[in-house]
Amino acid sequence: MRHLHIQSLKSAIKATIAIITVAGLSILPCRGQEDSIKNFKNTIRFNITNPILFSAKFNVIGYERVIKDYQTASINIGRSSFGTLFFNSDSLEASDQANEKGFNLSLDYRFYLQKENKYRAPRGVYIGPYYAYNFFSRDITWGLNTDTYDGAVVTGMDINCHFIGAQLGYQFVFWNRLSVDMILMGPGWWHFNVKTSFDTTLSPEDEAMLLEQLNTMLEEKFPGSDLVISGEGLEATKNSSTSSMGFRYMINIGFRF
Repeated sequence: MRHLHIQSLKSAIKATIAIITVAGLSILPCRGQEDSIKNFKNTIRFNITNPILFSAKFNVIGYERVIKDYQTASINIGRSSFGTLFFNSDSLEASDQANEKGFNLSLDYRFYLQKENKYRAPRGVYIGPYYAYNFFSRDITWGLNTDTYDGAVVTGMDINCHFIGAQLGYQFVFWNRLSVDMILMGPGWWHFNVKTSFDTTLSPEDEAMLLEQLNTMLEEKFPGSDLVISGEGLEATKNSSTSSMGFRYMINIGFRF
């Protein structure tokens, strides 16, 4: 995997603080911790990790359903966004970003470990497989000033991301109705497909410089993206793809019914 960038490190620190805070809350006494906890089969939840790590526009709502006493299935769907990409130098500036689109869909099946958990699902330690899909699309207007070109260039960018793996997590239940779901470890296989287009013809050198800067900005958001946009032989209409090992973790706040 690629080296950890400063922005990724900051994001990881934020997530760690959030996990520690929620874990601390779990030791507080509350009525929902009693043996008489009600066995609601449905949970509606909101992912609070993506807005912290990526963008306030990354909003995902999930639904978890108890299938058996110690098994659940869930689906999550919503809008995805990786936030504003910043870059500015003497010869190149990202001056405007528009037409942003994004979509998220994920599925998982959970096995709550009966020997480790005092209560039935959806409470306690769980393991299970997951699949997630993200689509991102955006037009970026660049101010380009080189020996061969001086003016604006618009790059269109579409990114398709597929994630599949296994996860380990823990779900707390408070006061019968409130749930705090933490995916603590979710290693998996990540596949990226990126299509980049230009609204004007550039010299190979200028095109390579634009692609290099796109790559630099995307590296802060997605592991493995440095293998997708390299500038080497990438044409305006060519799709490029790569696979990488990745890691999934998140926190969901839910309401049970």
